[in-house]
Amino acid sequence: MKQMVLVVEDEPRLAEIHRKYLEQAGYETHVLDDGNAVTPWVKENMPSLILLDLMLPGCDGLDICKKIRQFSNLPIIMVTARVEEIDRLLGLELGADDYICKPFSPREVVARVKAVLRRNFPPKKNEEMLVIDQECYVASLFGKKLDLTAVEFRLLNILAARPGQIFSRDQLMERIYPDQRIVYDRTIDSHIKNLRRKIAAIDPDLEIIQSVYGVGYKYELHIPD
Repeated sequence: MKQMVLVVEDEPRLAEIHRKYLEQAGYETHVLDDGNAVTPWVKENMPSLILLDLMLPGCDGLDICKKIRQFSNLPIIMVTARVEEIDRLLGLELGADDYICKPFSPREVVARVKAVLRRNFPPKKNEEMLVIDQECYVASLFGKKLDLTAVEFRLLNILAARPGQIFSRDQLMERIYPDQRIVYDRTIDSHIKNLRRKIAAIDPDLEIIQSVYGVGYKYELHIPD
């Protein structure tokens, strides 16, 4: 089931940009342009996150945030042209989880939404994030199948089996190619690059295959703020 983001924005062009980029990122969206309509809608539908403009007709974003915090802790990201420090502090003191100042890029908004949702709804276990079926040679990330080659699957399986352990290129080659065929050590780099690309196709902000300069690679969950 997709997570729902409520976009509260009275500028139609900006609301449409938010909707488009969030839906491309895999979220459901609902748009409201009247501040008075927000609290009743939230009580009825309870979205996963609210992207809340500060300047709204009817009821402004600060008042909306205060009202919602009386009955829910759902994540709220405030969006505003106000850049004064007092507005930033007031917004956060009222319970906002993040604060974005205009102008901003739509990709930044999506990245902030992902980061806030991860903080509020993290995977309960690392295994729930990445599922590896060794018998069927299938790996899934957040429920989405990774289209891996046999070598990429073995590489991911080796790294994920020992989170945090650093493997040199030689160690990985010995495990991936047990027949001791002759391969260049940089072949591992090519496989890692392809593996990262396929992971990024599901979630571009997720870094689970990390480089250790001068040593090798390791598997470790790292979610940027």
